[in-house]
Amino acid sequence: MGLPGHRRTSSDKRKRSAHFALKATTMNACPKCGKATRPHRACAFCGTYKGRQITKVGKKLNKKK
Repeated sequence: MGLPGHRRTSSDKRKRSAHFALKATTMNACPKCGKATRPHRACAFCGTYKGRQITKVGKKLNKKK
């Protein structure tokens, strides 16, 4: 049975978890509308991806009606 050979010190824990920090997301400009979009995803504003219309994006409906 495997057991820890020695106690993991607090500095060892911090060294091990140093790469767990969140990284900033990469944003590209949509070629059609110019809004910021994530790479390899359809634009949430105009619905295009690689120059083609992928999703229909309309005006949001007013829920009070």
